[in-house]
Amino acid sequence: MRNTLIFLIFLFQANLLTAVPASKPKKFTASRAAKAPGKKPAARQAASRSKKRPAGPRLIAGGPWREPTYADSTLGDVVDGEDLLVRRAAVDALGPYNGSVVVADPQTGRILTIVNQKLALGSGFQPCSTVKIVTAIAGLKEGIIERNTQLRLGRRSTMNLTDALAHSNNPFFARVGTDLGFERVHSYAKLLGLGEKAGLNIEGEFPGVLTPEPPKFGGVGMMTSFGEGIQLTALQLAALLSAIANGGTLYHLQYPRTKEEIANFAPRVKRHLDIQDQIPDVKPGMMAAVDYGTGRRANYDPSEPILGKTGTCTDRATPTHLGWFGSFNEVGRNKLVVVVLLTGGRTVNGPVAAEVAGSVYRNLSSQQFFAVAAQ
Repeated sequence: MRNTLIFLIFLFQANLLTAVPASKPKKFTASRAAKAPGKKPAARQAASRSKKRPAGPRLIAGGPWREPTYADSTLGDVVDGEDLLVRRAAVDALGPYNGSVVVADPQTGRILTIVNQKLALGSGFQPCSTVKIVTAIAGLKEGIIERNTQLRLGRRSTMNLTDALAHSNNPFFARVGTDLGFERVHSYAKLLGLGEKAGLNIEGEFPGVLTPEPPKFGGVGMMTSFGEGIQLTALQLAALLSAIANGGTLYHLQYPRTKEEIANFAPRVKRHLDIQDQIPDVKPGMMAAVDYGTGRRANYDPSEPILGKTGTCTDRATPTHLGWFGSFNEVGRNKLVVVVLLTGGRTVNGPVAAEVAGSVYRNLSSQQFFAVAAQ
């Protein structure tokens, strides 16, 4: 009991570190950098500096990180077969950040664009708090919690699932994970697509990592609140969110690259998930995250709601600081899944990733993308 109490205190302190900043920092965009007198855009500055650096990784100022916060994330991408309108919206939203944006159609599993294909298809990173979606579904399915269950987290503190998702409360999900136990957590993570390739015959894709045993650092509580022991790819998160958005169908993500592949495209179901009863209990928390929680920077128009989950942590294996945001919108029957993964230094976090995702939706909305698709 004493060890559990110490662990929950540690998670409560960690939860404070990952909270949304009280005030929104001044937005930095490529266009502003380009207009600044006597200054180069951050991406160009990073590129010019990289030419002068000696071989081998260097630590990024402010922490034990080896990935730059700013870079040209489009280098090396092949755009054949992509929806160019969606790609332009994603590239513009990402701006100078070093990261990846994946946009998919949750009704079919078709990938419309991948910005920074190398990063998105690579070996993956710690999912940080995006893993809480898996924990929530498992906890609901196994009867550990209900949507309105007020889980006691301290002598005077209780919280329900909606607010726990909205504020990304670590002790809540550590408690749920501990009650579930490792075997059930691992089983649901695997069922929801972790530890296996999300795509169908996508060249260069890695399957990520799903630990076969409780992680040594923090055990199952850290696994279910921070994603310890898991390496998640942007494609895996896109596939999982597609299943939530479409009501429970986990598609093989497909990435058609030629006119022939586009013409012959047909959805391919990986498996049907028996989570129809849990989805309505998870969605309010994802909507609340954007309305008033850690993902509120994604919110741009109440008439075009976005549901999402942020993630902020340091991936110690790389090491790099991470900012995740997995999301989907609800505009009539039209939905897109947008996943943002940012890597870099201390300025990278889930709220910043949420702002990037919100810009993707806003850019497409301004181009009447959702209105045209609805006709």
